[in-house]
Amino acid sequence: MALVSGLEVIDECVSRGLVAGAFNTTNLETTMGIVDAIERVGVPTFIQVAPTNVALSGYEYIYDMVSRRLADTSVPVALHLDHGKSLDAVESALAARFTSIMIDDSEASFDDNVATSAKARAMCGPDIALEAELGSIGGKEDDVAPEYANTTNPAQVAPFIEAVGVDMLAVSVGNVHGFAPNARIDFDLLARVREAAGSVPLVVHGGSGLPAEQLGRLNEFGVVKVNVASDLRNAMIRSYGEAFVANPDETSLIRVAKDSVIAIADVVERRIRILNPSVA
Repeated sequence: MALVSGLEVIDECVSRGLVAGAFNTTNLETTMGIVDAIERVGVPTFIQVAPTNVALSGYEYIYDMVSRRLADTSVPVALHLDHGKSLDAVESALAARFTSIMIDDSEASFDDNVATSAKARAMCGPDIALEAELGSIGGKEDDVAPEYANTTNPAQVAPFIEAVGVDMLAVSVGNVHGFAPNARIDFDLLARVREAAGSVPLVVHGGSGLPAEQLGRLNEFGVVKVNVASDLRNAMIRSYGEAFVANPDETSLIRVAKDSVIAIADVVERRIRILNPSVA
């Protein structure tokens, strides 16, 4: 199946009561592992990349790699720009035929965030899904950390959605980027944000650090997308490290690379099933 719009992933997840994992890729092994897991479970999914992680390859290479692997896959998958911090990043991802976009001006003032996000909305048009962030999510990932973190203000949610016209809203409700073993969702706050958001589904970043019992509840609160990045990267790095420890003279790169694909696929499958307890 060719890449689909993020709108299609959202619609199918909402209609089936599912939560889409959003898994960050950087290279071939990670992409192969993500798609292997998607094929096992059959849940619509986002594959995504942040601007900091296209430095090695560029947006076009990411598109070519992901779309080629998905050609024989029947599960709907969107290619998503994660944390586009500028309109230039949005423009580059759209030029490379990404099918879903995140604009992140969440550290700016409310008015500036609205203005930037509205420009991204116009750039995406009606067929490309747009995610924006309200409230700044803490933690550090991809060597990027916010200047400050603050939780989403429920009173700002409806005005922001109306002014921008987002398809998904990323929220800060106790979630933290990267590995954060003490991160916990504030479900009372999430419920208030959910009510204010109306029919617009929510996005939770920082899925690597949240406990399984919290991840499994997110679909009760209108969450349609949960980002997972650090878990996958750690699985790959750990797989290569274990291969070296087992045999410092190892020279079969392909064997080690194939083992890393298996490790990544296992992590992705577990996360998808945790997010969707109803999936057999």
